[in-house]
This record gives sequence, structure tokens and C-alpha cells, in this order.
Amino acid sequence: MSKLKQKLGEKIPEFRDRIVRLMKEYGETEVDKVHIRQLYGGMRGLKCLTTDISYLDPQEGIRFRGYTIPECLKKLPKAKGAEIPYVEGHVYLLLTGEMPSDNDIEDVVEEFKARSRTPQYVFDLLRTMPRDTHPMSMFSAAIVAMQRESQFVKAYNAGISKMEYWKPTYEDVLNLLAKLPEIAAYIYRMKYKADTPIPTNTDLDMGANFAHMMDIGHPYDELSRLYFILHSDHESGNVSAHTTHLVGSTLSDAYYALSAGMNGLAGPLHGLANQEVLRWIQGVMEKMGNKVPNEDELKQFVWDTLKSGQVIPGYGHAVLRQTDPRYTAQRDFALKHLPDDEIFKMVSMLYEVVPPILKEHGKAKNPWPNVDAHSGVIQWHYGVTEYDFYTVMFGVGRAIGVLSNLIWDRAVGQAIERPKSLTTSMLEEIAGIK
Repeated sequence: MSKLKQKLGEKIPEFRDRIVRLMKEYGETEVDKVHIRQLYGGMRGLKCLTTDISYLDPQEGIRFRGYTIPECLKKLPKAKGAEIPYVEGHVYLLLTGEMPSDNDIEDVVEEFKARSRTPQYVFDLLRTMPRDTHPMSMFSAAIVAMQRESQFVKAYNAGISKMEYWKPTYEDVLNLLAKLPEIAAYIYRMKYKADTPIPTNTDLDMGANFAHMMDIGHPYDELSRLYFILHSDHESGNVSAHTTHLVGSTLSDAYYALSAGMNGLAGPLHGLANQEVLRWIQGVMEKMGNKVPNEDELKQFVWDTLKSGQVIPGYGHAVLRQTDPRYTAQRDFALKHLPDDEIFKMVSMLYEVVPPILKEHGKAKNPWPNVDAHSGVIQWHYGVTEYDFYTVMFGVGRAIGVLSNLIWDRAVGQAIERPKSLTTSMLEEIAGIK
């Protein structure tokens, strides 16, 4: 048994006891009142899910196992000479709640390498799909195609105790996470680079190996590590996380659950937002004569956009009331590695111009940029100019958090999700409407 799996085995019993006590002794404690607006408003803000993996703080942004993003980037172990931590170490943190030691990280990196080879039939399947198929469709299909590999299904069919469900789920999750970078890079090279896939290099860590398979040099390895870590989780209520949890709550295996989550991520209100922002920025520059406008020109354009009833893509967030730390981390990377990039200069100017205007405009609850305001710009700089592929990379990162949650769902015996529905007439009666 690997050290990481052994560590989980030590932590799970305590969490089971905590949850049993909450259910038995405090199950009737009121957490929040449900309002009709929440029923019709996508359950926005409704406190009805649990996760210990991450928490979205309105002021500090995402906390991974209690650590802020700056703390994670500082404290997580790094490869020799690297500026961004191992993605594998971030997986360890999300699963255990502890920062990995040097011995821990060596063990996890080796475990990922041992699981990283994708079955040939997955590539064969991808090659049968029309080349104009959206890369997220390819990504989702590749994931669900590997369902035949599920260790959970085999164990369940053999009659495994429900107290042990987490163990084969762990196997499925680690097998999936280790293979996703190769699948993503294969789709990219096959679809956009004249069908020239590059084999995985098991001597490299996850981020460096992805850059190798994309055939993009340093510091794209650093960017890959950063990108996967920043996009790894976002509480349990976002669509990709919630969908993975929902499907997994039926005891569908990790392959089915993650494929469903990726289908949710592919929506324009979720994972596709990063490409929408980049397209908008480039459109603004085109209107300005394919140059970076001066500050007065940009201010006028932003005001004209708002007065026409449109929004500024990449600004605002349902929960955050400060600049998204994921934006800041990417900005710091860009300031170091691509300070003279024309599109980055535009992004920087927007950062200076937009928030004061949104404050004056008065309709935005949060005038600050979110993660999507920056992520596509850096990818474009390093030659990944195919908008549709951005969400696949987002998906590789997001899989880390949603699948870590799935292991813990099985570990603590989360029930099948089955909320109760009411009719509109019932709600009208409750509201006293005749």
C-alpha cells in the first residue's frame, strides 16, 4: 500500500465518527432558511453541501484545506530549480489536509508516473471521432471510455463492504488523474498540430510532462503546474464539482462521475468563460486599431460598453469581494515571464481602469477581476491559440479537486443526493398567494 493511501486510511475513521455524531446529535440544528428565490435562483448560496477540500472565502478567495493560494504556492514542495510547486503535492494536500514532506512528495510523484500510461484503445477511439469534434467532447469521451478499467466496479460486484468503498475509488481516482494530462495533450496534438502526438515521459512530473507532450518549452512547465493547481477546486457548489458529486452519489464510478462533471464544465457559464474573456479583449484591441489603447480611450470604451447594457467579461464574482487570488497568481507569473506581451499590457490596463468604473457605475457587487480575466491570455502567449482547448486544460486541473472529494464522499458514506421538489402552486400557497 502506498504511503498516501496509508495516510488516508489513518484519517478516515476520525472523520466518520465526526459525521455520525453531527447526524445523530445535531441533525435537526438549523443552518440556513431556504427562500423561494433560492429555489428558483439555482440554489445560490444555499448551505446544503459539505466539503473539507476547499472553501471560497469572500475576502481571501479559495482556501485549499485551509491554506490560501499564496500559502499553497509558498509551502508546497517544488522540484529542484522550479518556481511553482508539484501538482502531485497539491493532490496530497487536498486528500490529506497536510503539506507533504520531501519523502511524501517523492512517493506521490512516483505513484503518478507508474499510473500515467493511457490505454491504446483510448487513442484509437479519439482517432475515430471527426476532427471538428469539440475537444471537450473528446476529453469526456476518453474519460468514460476507460470506465472498463474501474477498480470500484470490480470490488463492488465482488461484494466489498461499504466501509471499504473509498479504497477502490482511490485506485480509480489516481489512475484517472495520472492519465488526464496525456489524454489532453494527445487531443491537442492530434486535432491542432497536424496529428503529431508526443508520448508521455515518465521521468517528468505532471506539469513538466504536460508541457513536454504539448511541445512547449520552459517556462510552460511552470505555467502548467500553476494552471492545474489554481483550477483544481472551487467548493462543492460549482457545476463541475456538484455534478461529479451528484453522479458519484449513485455509486457510479469515478469515470462516469468525472465525465459528467466535465460535460458541465464545458458550459459557457462555467469553464468556457476564459475563452470568452480573451475573445472580448482581442475584439477590443481590434476596434482600437489592433493596438493597446491609451487609458482615456479604454475608459471611454468601458463606459460605452456598460451604458449599452453589456458587461465587462472577467470582472465580478458571485462570492468574492476582492481581486481573485487566482488572477493575482497569474498576473505575477505574467509580470515575470511576459511583461511586454501586448495582450497582457491590455489586461493590466483593464485591471487599472475597470474596477473604479464599475464602482462608479454601481451595479456590480464585485468590481474586481476573477480567474477568467487572465488565464487565456498567458496560454495565447505560449502559442496555445485554440480557444476551444482552454477548457480541456481547465478540466485536467478541476479533476484534482472533484475526484479528491469523491474519495471522501465514499469514505464518509455520503448518501445519494435526492432533494425534494415543490410545485409552483405549492410555493404560491406557502407564500399566501390566492
